[in-house]
Amino acid sequence: MTSPYPESPRGDHADVYTDAQGAEVRVPDPYRWLEDPDSPQTRAWVEAQNRVTQAHLDTLPARAAYLERLTALWDFPREGTPWKRGARYFRQHNPGLLNQPVLQVAESPRGPWRTLLDPNALSTDGTVALAGASLSEDGTRLAYGTQAGGSDWVTWQVREVEGGEDHPERLEWSKFGGAEWLPDGSGFYYSAYDAPVEGEALTGANRNQRLMFHRVGTPQPEDTLIVARPDEPDWGFSPRVTHDGRYLVLHVWKGTSPKNLLWVRPLSSDGPWTELVPDFRGSFDLIGSEGDALLVRTDEDAPRGKVIAWNLGTGERRDLIPEGAHKLDYVAAVPDGLLVVTLEDATHRVRLHGRDGTLQREVTLPGLGSLSGLETREDDPEVFLGFTSFLTPATPYRLLLPDGDLEPLADPPLTFDASAYEVTQEFATSRDGTRVPMFIVARKGLVRGGQNPTLLYGYGGFNISLTPAFSPSRLSWLERGGVYVQANLRGGGEYGEEWHQAGTLERKQNVFDDFIACAEHLIATGVASPAHLGIQGGSNGGLLVGACMTQRPDLFAAAIPQVGVLDMLRYQHFTIGWAWASDYGRADDPEMFSTLHAYSPLHNLREGTAYPATLITTGDHDDRVVPAHSFKFGAELQRCQSGDAPTLLRIQTRAGHGAGKPTALVIEEAADVWAFLEQVLGGPRPA
Repeated sequence: MTSPYPESPRGDHADVYTDAQGAEVRVPDPYRWLEDPDSPQTRAWVEAQNRVTQAHLDTLPARAAYLERLTALWDFPREGTPWKRGARYFRQHNPGLLNQPVLQVAESPRGPWRTLLDPNALSTDGTVALAGASLSEDGTRLAYGTQAGGSDWVTWQVREVEGGEDHPERLEWSKFGGAEWLPDGSGFYYSAYDAPVEGEALTGANRNQRLMFHRVGTPQPEDTLIVARPDEPDWGFSPRVTHDGRYLVLHVWKGTSPKNLLWVRPLSSDGPWTELVPDFRGSFDLIGSEGDALLVRTDEDAPRGKVIAWNLGTGERRDLIPEGAHKLDYVAAVPDGLLVVTLEDATHRVRLHGRDGTLQREVTLPGLGSLSGLETREDDPEVFLGFTSFLTPATPYRLLLPDGDLEPLADPPLTFDASAYEVTQEFATSRDGTRVPMFIVARKGLVRGGQNPTLLYGYGGFNISLTPAFSPSRLSWLERGGVYVQANLRGGGEYGEEWHQAGTLERKQNVFDDFIACAEHLIATGVASPAHLGIQGGSNGGLLVGACMTQRPDLFAAAIPQVGVLDMLRYQHFTIGWAWASDYGRADDPEMFSTLHAYSPLHNLREGTAYPATLITTGDHDDRVVPAHSFKFGAELQRCQSGDAPTLLRIQTRAGHGAGKPTALVIEEAADVWAFLEQVLGGPRPA
């Protein structure tokens, strides 16, 4: 029988690995040629795959309806959480369907607002995005970073706030860092890499980050090197200037591990650093300073986090807020106090403590949900925060400390009746007995007869917490009778560092077991059945989907792995992939090879197996999780699939890992995904 898919030639390349017993294991890699995204062969293959996918998507009866409804749902003002510098206020704002939000400035948090920077004017197709915005202390100068075509590479420029003029210099080849100003606004610190070798900007490994200082008005070659550690090529550097201008504090990171070093020196000095934390034994995050003491949030000997005061003169460390029952998610210094954000079963609570750690009061949030932003200053009682939930758009609020209540700064209008829907939280029991929470979002009065088209979403990695958040995209699915479920898996950060570590390295299978347990819970409780259940995840969540659909293809009818890490034996060879080893381990470590090989989605596809209907999405310019992961997995899945379910690759051009994707492209992709899921899982259902 003729394959409906483009030809994917299989080469004879193979790699040899060593397992924990010292035995050599030969692993074929027949699609190695797809690792070159710019070769004529790969480009022709991408075009052919997109033609097949487009032809299938064009037949989906619900696609046009989703596209129309999603466009309407997205078309409402989205006002970002304001922040203050000097006497000015700043925010990002999208009035509706702009491809990119604009940066605005005002003299009051309630406006009127004027546009300071419009990224939509920087490209004709909306693919240049604002990747960073840092204001000088007096609010007169803006350092802004832009990224193009979805790439993680950032170019920094400087703009005068008052007149809107740009300084002539452009700072190229920056990644994985922001801009930290000197108190006088004369310059800022930023991260930089060597320019990549020609042809390797999208795939070459990113190592040897440098911390640089740029003085405004000078060309980049005159920038001052602050820190470089060629003997430690995997280290990166995040600077903070204390609010009183006394110290430069350096957060030294290594990959994606939450553990870091903490160095400090007087801001006026270019001498040696005092290495407060000289080894990677825990996370140490600067909150602020008070005289000779740094206020630090740490998980050392406190997996759920605590706050300490660290005296730089005496070396004394004193606990201010001890570890509690819930994860300390974020702590901000405010006048005479600390604003403390905890995670309690994956939802946020906010409390005000004194500088001595004593609890003063709880700040009442609008409901069960998440902070979408928190903007504070150590010397200013005016605080801004954003709040969101599954059914509530991110809404900015003003809070005047110490006694004020939340004052809404906007009331986002929606063409959606949220009152018809509800959010519940249930718990599945994983294979080893662990309770795994999940949020279920559905129309009120959900009938649990197993017939509901249901999408289960997860991530489970890198200490990242999935909390309630609003998405216009999901509303269209809910309106047509769908159910959305968000699982909180081990590997994430919902319950602290122990929860994170329980889903890493040789324990990574726990994450997949948790997700499978959530699926089985939904089936057992009648929310869905295998014929009506789909799974979705992006990046590390794409790995989750790939692993679960290969381990339990019988459990799901549809799978959407997006920009996924799917080749676990070679991920570390591309761009920033090496940084993920703290969660994954590496195949060149014999102790980890067998673990990775056992669950790597690419290496666990079996010919003659009926896999779920699968829509793989990626971007041809993704320089974080390179598209070769999706290309190789898709080619092999098309070869192995024995059932009638389609295996499609949707490869977006001029797009990357997701950050900065234009609104128009986001809507188009969402329409394709929902229409695909509806065709496979069933729907629409009557209200």
